[in-house]
Amino acid sequence: MAVDFKDYYRILGVDRNADDKTIKSAYRRLARKHHPDVAKTKDATERFKEISEAYEVLSDPEKRRRYDSLGPDWQRYTQAPPGGPPGGGFRVEYGGDAGDIGGFSDFFRSIFGDLGAHARRGSRSGGIRFDEGFERSPRGADVEASVEISLDEAFHGARKTFAMDLEEPCGVCQGAGNIKGKPCAACGGGGWQRAHRQVDVKIPAGVKSGQRVRVSGEGTGARGARGDLYLSVTVASHPFFERKGDDVHLTLPITAPESALGTSIEVPTLRGKVSMKVPPATSSGRTFRLPGYGMPRLKGGGAGDQFVTVKIVMPSEVTPAERELYEKLRALRSDNPRAYLG
Repeated sequence: MAVDFKDYYRILGVDRNADDKTIKSAYRRLARKHHPDVAKTKDATERFKEISEAYEVLSDPEKRRRYDSLGPDWQRYTQAPPGGPPGGGFRVEYGGDAGDIGGFSDFFRSIFGDLGAHARRGSRSGGIRFDEGFERSPRGADVEASVEISLDEAFHGARKTFAMDLEEPCGVCQGAGNIKGKPCAACGGGGWQRAHRQVDVKIPAGVKSGQRVRVSGEGTGARGARGDLYLSVTVASHPFFERKGDDVHLTLPITAPESALGTSIEVPTLRGKVSMKVPPATSSGRTFRLPGYGMPRLKGGGAGDQFVTVKIVMPSEVTPAERELYEKLRALRSDNPRAYLG
């Protein structure tokens, strides 16, 4: 269906040479003024959507370039190939992992997500009506937090409970700030209240430092239209295990007799102790592989490996009896392991 050309610069009230800061400032001012919960006019929804559409184009350097150069024809070049979403679409999957490019909730969050208690995010009227014929309440802002877990928790998975204090729409006036034209006594007319929530989060086995765990619907906003909670994970270092990707590395001390004669030794792993054979004449620094004893893989299943590097350790003191034995060993071995050095 053909769409009439709109002068986005006129809609935002800015000059065609306006910079990004000016455009963003104009958008914020107009969006706050014409939001349906504030304006209370019949055309507020359409006006608010028109402002957001203008900002979508002018805030994107590539879309703005096409708009400036192609004029009314610019939208023909924003359509995705068959099967893909149109570049100028407004359909958003609320509460899902993602929405279409240029989704309406992105605009809403860019304005109200960082205005604190002075922004109105809820909608008493039931949300914003789109051309597609469905309604959704504006989605609240996402919240980011950090969590540190041990390597054992990263290996087995864990559950963590978080106490969160967030600003949420007032439960009495539903975020409007007033009841029948009078300031809401519960929130003092601000529309927002401090709320305390306990959030139970499952940390998946195999998670790495720097990865984020998404908890749907635990961000800010009214119930049913909240944003998401994103937990940035840090896995603490371990006293003797070192993680490299999905593999785990361990340095295992052994004695000189164990190295020379060979032995069967118990090796710690994140799954418990296992027996590993050290063959005779094992040099210090030799590495052994324990398949499947590494970290669980988040994708594809299975697990990494554990690599055990043996290190020969000597006693802090040599007894007279031990010295006598070592003298005999030195006499029996005439080869020089450093001969290749010249």
